[in-house]
Amino acid sequence: MTESWLEIACDVPEEFAEVIADFLTNLTGNGVCVDNQCVDAFSQSEIPDSVRVVIKAYLSAVYDPASKMFEIETFISEFAIRHPAATFGTPQLTTVNSEDWSNSWKVHFKPLRVGKRLLIVPTWEETTELPGDLVLRIDPGMAFGTGGHETTRLCLELLEQVMEENPLLSVPSLLDLGTGSGILAMAASLLGAGRILALDIDPDAVVVARENLALNQLLDSVECGTDPLESLSENFDIILANILAEELVRLAPYLSQRLFPGGALILSGILAEKEKIVRQGFLNQPLKYCQTVKAGEWVAMLYRNEGVS
Repeated sequence: MTESWLEIACDVPEEFAEVIADFLTNLTGNGVCVDNQCVDAFSQSEIPDSVRVVIKAYLSAVYDPASKMFEIETFISEFAIRHPAATFGTPQLTTVNSEDWSNSWKVHFKPLRVGKRLLIVPTWEETTELPGDLVLRIDPGMAFGTGGHETTRLCLELLEQVMEENPLLSVPSLLDLGTGSGILAMAASLLGAGRILALDIDPDAVVVARENLALNQLLDSVECGTDPLESLSENFDIILANILAEELVRLAPYLSQRLFPGGALILSGILAEKEKIVRQGFLNQPLKYCQTVKAGEWVAMLYRNEGVS
């Protein structure tokens, strides 16, 4: 890891924060911080209708940020055109020390219960465990995935559902595409999956995932790597893909090819407004759409391969 990072701060209306935070997370491959702007008012009536927030994303200082800044400025400009009543600030770029940013967000990451049995606990927190809890201790580091974001939580809930529906004598194999912190792969192992492959195109994310696997004594249970999906020849009983909607559509044929007959495909990282795009993108695949679950502005979808083995 480098000693310094480039911080990109975007001043935006609160109602658009999730969309822009998701864009920044996927563009940089790192986590983001969301800071509320101070409201200087003496009464409720003086508080402005549109509260503003500053979303902070991070890039390694060893890289030239010009191309990323251009993409961010273009995205916000196009977004502003679609929402002419809103005001968006110009993204600001500064250099920060690694320790400054990496510790500042920890105050917001608390133990979290997901689904029926999963309990996600940050490494610096203590919590009370209940009988039957499946506990994951995690330090996201520079990778996306604490379980708190709707995209990760929806994926975990659908995974638990799929595992509960799995035949008792079957130990499913699983692919976690875009593993980030490794949280989905670790949850899959605790829920009873067998062979697990966790992939991410960001080498730093793979490092973080391996650290979290070691922390949970799961390093021997999950294989990590940076191989692209297109290069795989292995098939899986369950595939988790928590990535951008457009990338899900692009990878639709490869996701279908890598899923065993009878297998389950869980898609997440999808803004609700893009659900139709993803549904349309999977229409020509030999998969059956089963359901959509929603949290906030996000959705996750479950597909099944009903082919005969």
